[in-house]
Amino acid sequence: MPETHVPSTATSDPLRILITGSAGFVGSHLVERFLNEGHTVIGVDNYISGQVSNTDLFREHPRFTFIEADVSHGIPYTGDKLDWVMHFASPASPPHYQQFPVETLMVGAQGTQNGLELAHAHGAGFFLASTSEVYGDPLVHPQPETYWGNVNPIGVRSCYDEAKRYAEAITMAYHRSRGVNTRIIRIFNTYGPRMRPDDGRVITNFVHQALRGEPLTVYGDGSQTRSFQYIDDLVEGISRLMMVKYHEPVNLGNDEEFTMLQLIEILRDVLQKPLHHDFHLLPSDDPVKRRPCLMRRREVIGEFLAKPLNSGIENMIGDLNN
Repeated sequence: MPETHVPSTATSDPLRILITGSAGFVGSHLVERFLNEGHTVIGVDNYISGQVSNTDLFREHPRFTFIEADVSHGIPYTGDKLDWVMHFASPASPPHYQQFPVETLMVGAQGTQNGLELAHAHGAGFFLASTSEVYGDPLVHPQPETYWGNVNPIGVRSCYDEAKRYAEAITMAYHRSRGVNTRIIRIFNTYGPRMRPDDGRVITNFVHQALRGEPLTVYGDGSQTRSFQYIDDLVEGISRLMMVKYHEPVNLGNDEEFTMLQLIEILRDVLQKPLHHDFHLLPSDDPVKRRPCLMRRREVIGEFLAKPLNSGIENMIGDLNN
């Protein structure tokens, strides 16, 4: 399908953008893109799951300012008028949010409200990073934005799932009742450079285990599926959605689906070496399948070429080896 030309931040007048979670995987790539496009960025992070090394990449940039703060307790920004508040702060991988369940719930609840209040005070847009986890272990496949999900509200993953579901609800409430110019994205499995080695999600696990010469950890029988989106494709979707007036949730992901055993074969082809794997019990409430329906995304922000999985993994490994 050919690319569709839709406005993005690349062609926008200079913007002043505050990003919570700026030291995280996705947040740091957003900082990089916006600075490269000539925008001013204020990063906010408390490093509960972000990395200082990601902040260090931009610390000397003349249009970057960093505030170390827990946005659940407030966002201590007192500078010039903002154009956007982008809420990307939250542990996002199962090991991290299960280690910090209360903090995860708080950043989804109070952190989101604090971001909305700041956006409202500045007359700024508010951009919420939600997740495909709002669909839970889906009974509808692929998952459209109209699907309400199959979520265990008290399970081990509920601190993340329900935090994001609440974040979406309060974001829509501020849009409807207070006129805040909001955007909501539901991010499907995303990978690329700058992911923490202990991230715990499957591509990170497989890549690091393979590079260490260890057996790859496969949960269940390896037939469960995921759809993998390269970080640059996610950032492009975010950039385009900022320039389009659309307030309902939008799935951002790749709709090509792989089993875990197929993912091992792709990694084997990239590394050109034999790989071995061990089977382990499937974690509680782990979704059996996950693939986005992208009809709404294509209607709202158009089509663009996605990076193939093998090329993205090559980039990720190249970054680790540098």
